Amino acid sequence: MLKRALLATVALAGLSLTALSANAEQYTQVGDYQIHYSAVSTRFLTPEVAQAYKLQRSANLGLVNVSVREKQEDGGTTPVNANVKGSVGDLAGNQESLSFRTVHEDDAIYHLATFVLRDDESMRFELDVQYDRNAEPEPVNFTQRFYIER
Repeated sequence: MLKRALLATVALAGLSLTALSANAEQYTQVGDYQIHYSAVSTRFLTPEVAQAYKLQRSANLGLVNVSVREKQEDGGTTPVNANVKGSVGDLAGNQESLSFRTVHEDDAIYHLATFVLRDDESMRFELDVQYDRNAEPEPVNFTQRFYIER
């Protein structure tokens, strides 16, 4: 139930940001793996979702969500546990390390980290996603601009 609420909240937040960003659903395909990622303001989370995942809702905080799915022979996908590390920074070179925690729920695995938003600035995310312990981490980089409602 909470998984659906988190997915709905993140999807709604992504749709709400569509007017501000052309990146509603973002993922990178690497062989049979899809690395999905999104970043939203935590103010888009419902109080119930924020409480369930121990996330602070704030106009000044963002949430980055990473999940990895592996394509199956039947065309479906299954969640894959991954090790996610990374940082977020501005174009001036100021960087903040992201501290990811993993959430397992039903048939989903999320890697979540919060960060401080910078109003009307492009924020650069540099992630290393290791979904196979026998392979090098896959770099996933994206830039997104946030606007803080006051």
